[in-house]
Amino acid sequence: MKENTRHFKRIAFFLAILCFTKTAFAQIDVDRLRKHVYFLADDKMKGRGTGSKHVKKAARYIEKEFKRYGLAPKGKQGYRQPFQAKVRRVIVKDSIRIAENIIGFLDNGAPYTIVIGAHYDHLGEGRQGSSKDSLGVGKIHNGADDNASGVAGLLELARHYAQNDTQENYNLLFIAFGAEELGLVGSTYFTNNPTIPLTELHWMLNMDMIGRYNPDNGVAIIGYGTSSKFPDIFAGITSDIKFYTSRDGNGGSDQTSFYRKNIPVLFFHTGGHEDYHMPGDDPDKIDYPSLRSIVELERKIIDQSMHQDKMDFIWTN
Repeated sequence: MKENTRHFKRIAFFLAILCFTKTAFAQIDVDRLRKHVYFLADDKMKGRGTGSKHVKKAARYIEKEFKRYGLAPKGKQGYRQPFQAKVRRVIVKDSIRIAENIIGFLDNGAPYTIVIGAHYDHLGEGRQGSSKDSLGVGKIHNGADDNASGVAGLLELARHYAQNDTQENYNLLFIAFGAEELGLVGSTYFTNNPTIPLTELHWMLNMDMIGRYNPDNGVAIIGYGTSSKFPDIFAGITSDIKFYTSRDGNGGSDQTSFYRKNIPVLFFHTGGHEDYHMPGDDPDKIDYPSLRSIVELERKIIDQSMHQDKMDFIWTN
């Protein structure tokens, strides 16, 4: 009898260790965030300009991570949703370029889905326009904050929800958008050609430039007014970083495409800085501990939203 008791205690001990290991492994990790940013914003990636071989390498990297986490492909060609993007700001020979959204799905068997997104393109070597450097043509714009930081957050949230050993009340759709810098082209294409019905979306979270936290200002969370449910979702949420909310759903990034389709949105953003759309937006300038805290805050908000019925939409302007 004593031997059986010892045996069951050993099993319980090892199960507890296994459970703890899975929980710890699913936590948002600074080193992984740093790894993603340094890969995407390395000089070898040449700024991930739309249509370039380097942005295609970034797409392969994201696709590989989605596969690693066991996300189901939810594009038109596996994980890929290809579309055409046009460079309008400057005259170049290849003004029409092929771009892609990379889309992975975590199916929890639920009727509704939360979208988590971030754009993975940037300005390349300044030839597609938008550089703030008057002599920027030919210089690599690495886009570590804009928006390797957001993609790193996207990948960590995908990993967390795929590996946290919990079946949530909502499905999760992870989208890395292409051609955002050319005018929200990828997110607009998705919302006009959705790979799941827009009526099945609970809400959308967007990350764009979340790597340069300024404690004097805090993190902006835009879109708080787009659903009456957000006050309840935010109730009791705390963080080791400062954040503030703004009502409007519009705001110069990919959440706007969803807002225009009557879908509640939140857009996380740490604000402008001297390296915005400049060659100096490099990986060593990212505040990685604060980036982790922002992604952890997003996780808390996502989790809270899963306790709500399908969210209503409010037009804020």
